[in-house]
Amino acid sequence: MRLLAFSGRTAKEILRDPLNLFFGLGFPLVLIGLLTAIQANIPVPMFELDHLTPGITVFGLSFMTLFAAVLISKDRESALLQRLYTTPLTASDFIFGYTLPILPIAVAQGVICYIAAALLGLKLTITVLYALLFIIPVALFYIALGLICGSVFNSKQVGGICGALLTNLSAWMSGIWFDVELVGGVFKKIANALPFIHAVELERAVFSADYSNILPHFWWVLGYTIVAVAGAVLLFLRQIYTAPQIDRKS
Repeated sequence: MRLLAFSGRTAKEILRDPLNLFFGLGFPLVLIGLLTAIQANIPVPMFELDHLTPGITVFGLSFMTLFAAVLISKDRESALLQRLYTTPLTASDFIFGYTLPILPIAVAQGVICYIAAALLGLKLTITVLYALLFIIPVALFYIALGLICGSVFNSKQVGGICGALLTNLSAWMSGIWFDVELVGGVFKKIANALPFIHAVELERAVFSADYSNILPHFWWVLGYTIVAVAGAVLLFLRQIYTAPQIDRKS
């Protein structure tokens, strides 16, 4: 019950900022529309809908990081979290309480992207359902990253770090806009060591039913997700046990 109450409160906070919610859901659609228009006049294999849409779907999840980070940083600045740390809520309650309301938004964003792409000519098959399913572990990584950023930085800092730095990393290191293989060298090694390109390639492999390429990228995504979630849990545990201690009996 405590978890559901906290999760419901987080959902209300998200809905109180409809502009950011609309931007997070709508911006990937703008990208799909613009790049499809470019593709119609200057054909580029990277911008073909069956290749582009899974990538844009993953790129849109970077906004989930921003949502999570802003929520937590504002709660920290208002001293709400400090008060909640003295309640029976556990670290896992906080993690799930912030994650559960954001996860459906991430999936909804994916649904909207694929519907928009279908209206532009993308042929949808049963694999789109599998692609939406595999959005979940990718979304969990991005949300956990937001939990970490929001636990460390204030609301002004997360705007720059999550809104600029992470978004650019997610864009340039994911192979959405250009083929990383063509760049090669150190850039390719760094890109392959980060989770962004693996998340995009995972989504592309699932959508195109390229089953042999799913697991190699999935393990990378899963590994980074576990590390990010564990990092968020440790941060919350540290903050809970350094908060002023009063009766924490359930």
